[in-house]
Amino acid sequence: MRIIFFGTPAFAVPSLRILLEEDREVAAVVTQPDRLKGRGHILAAPPVKDFALALGIPVLQPDRIRSDEFLQELRFLQPDVIVVVAYGRILPAGILGLPPLGCINVHGSLLPKYRGAAPIQWSLINGDPKTGITTMLMNQGLDTGDILLQEETIISDEDTTQSLSIRLSEIGATLLMTTLDGISAGAVSPVPQNGEPSFAPPLSKEDGKVDWSWSARRIFNLIRGTFPWPGAYGFLNGERISILRSSVSVEEGSGESGTISVPGDGRLLVQTGNGLLSLEELKPEGRKAMASSDFVNGRRLRDGMCFDAV
Repeated sequence: MRIIFFGTPAFAVPSLRILLEEDREVAAVVTQPDRLKGRGHILAAPPVKDFALALGIPVLQPDRIRSDEFLQELRFLQPDVIVVVAYGRILPAGILGLPPLGCINVHGSLLPKYRGAAPIQWSLINGDPKTGITTMLMNQGLDTGDILLQEETIISDEDTTQSLSIRLSEIGATLLMTTLDGISAGAVSPVPQNGEPSFAPPLSKEDGKVDWSWSARRIFNLIRGTFPWPGAYGFLNGERISILRSSVSVEEGSGESGTISVPGDGRLLVQTGNGLLSLEELKPEGRKAMASSDFVNGRRLRDGMCFDAV
């Protein structure tokens, strides 16, 4: 089975790695162009590119995937199947119809739930108890293709987008191999998606802004669902404060939403619209991340102070 692999971020690397470890024939890797990153605007390669080049796999980085020239490049490689893992662009009909076995996508949700670019983030933000991986036979819709296989995983309170992405990327790699082997053996057949679809649009920086009138649980979910990007944040005396870790307190508070209480043991508690939220790790703008105790001492916080209203 001759494979062309489409993928871009770190999430896609385990799937590419397992293909190579299992001696599958990967004819080429297609990834997005290098991008300027960071404050220094340094040109950085996608993680998939770095991984592929280190192992001597040819890498294609087309600016336009809908061009006839790129389609001809793919046709020349004669793939039996195209594997797509978080590539970041919708494939045109010409590419979808190229390989005899179709284009197989590894998607980070239990479709039809969370079609779109940010399924892992939204599963956390919405407080879902579980999520999973779907392998899907791609069509021209947005994650609307027939399902091949699915595998679930429980979401714990300790999970963030970072930790859940790592776990799902490994599950996805294993499920990809099971899917390819099943297709080869005629044991896996595509099944139409069933159920009410939901959508997971890309996040923006503004999506991380905390509304203290929300419940403590809802804010807690926002914080872990936006870590490490775009990051949850609030304002204290006009200063932007990123909130990296938190927990829902079992204690009861009082006062207006956003009101701070400092028990004296290094904790920083904030009254929400329903319950107290304990802020455990914060990062003032332009500073390093710090524990709540260091933040409390450095800012000389006291009971009754308040985060700025939205």
